[in-house]
Amino acid sequence: MTIMRNPINPENKLSGFSIINHAKMFIGIIAAVPIALNSSAKALEVQVLPKNPQLGDTISVVIEANTSEKISNPTVTVGEKIYPAFGIAPRKYRSFVPTTPLEQAGVRTIKVFENGQEQNLSVKVRDRKFPVQRITLPPGKAGVNATKYELKRVKELKALQTPEKYWNGAFLTPNAGRTSTKYGVRRYYNGKFAKDYYHRGQDYAGAEGSTVITPAPGRVALVGKVSQGFRVHGNVVGIDHGQGVISIFMHLSRIDVKEGDFVQAGQKIGAVGSTGASTGPHLHWGLYVNGQSVDPLPWKSQKID
Repeated sequence: MTIMRNPINPENKLSGFSIINHAKMFIGIIAAVPIALNSSAKALEVQVLPKNPQLGDTISVVIEANTSEKISNPTVTVGEKIYPAFGIAPRKYRSFVPTTPLEQAGVRTIKVFENGQEQNLSVKVRDRKFPVQRITLPPGKAGVNATKYELKRVKELKALQTPEKYWNGAFLTPNAGRTSTKYGVRRYYNGKFAKDYYHRGQDYAGAEGSTVITPAPGRVALVGKVSQGFRVHGNVVGIDHGQGVISIFMHLSRIDVKEGDFVQAGQKIGAVGSTGASTGPHLHWGLYVNGQSVDPLPWKSQKID
């Protein structure tokens, strides 16, 4: 995880173009910026969305050649973190930059590298207030530690960066229950503050045994069970939506898919339960982008193609 702590010079400029009007520097994000590389190189257009991001949002960086020439596979960096770019159309690539509640708000410098050229974009990420919650875990649940096998499998899931893009359009809601805990909540567990922790997902208070569906197409990359040592996650399903986007569904009472299955949006994958470190029946849906937990709600309310 890259936590941006140092202020970044807002006066970044593209070759021959002033990117940011100083008076409007802190209004938001550059939505579409033409990049002139040099007289011998092709021109690129870079689009950055959303226009006014806040902590927890997924920042989409779309890189497109505005000529008929193809572009080589570009890379995108923020600080020392490199984010892969995947092809989404002819002469067009897209990279996702995740943000989290543990980062500081403020200006980021997004660097785009393509064919030996480097260009900078300045993006302001707004602050966001996350609530604090106090959780009391019952005997047998408090202090439960994940097994090495559990941690290994989940780490492998979150690290997937499959080149194919499986989803198309807005994500669906995975369970009909009301939202019980939102993304980003900070917590005390049995009176002790969980440092560097935030709620990495959206919880739905569905009834025991109620249906859980996949919000978007993808390949089942993880099926884990309590009997295999998944003490914290409980019975769990992980789905690879492609291009670094991963869903994880925790605390299930039943699993209806197996690893390697390809599932369509709306397909039943299991049922709500209270397995693992859970205080009662609910579904935990976590959405990870390039290994970091992001707010899944923007993926439900808008098309991130």
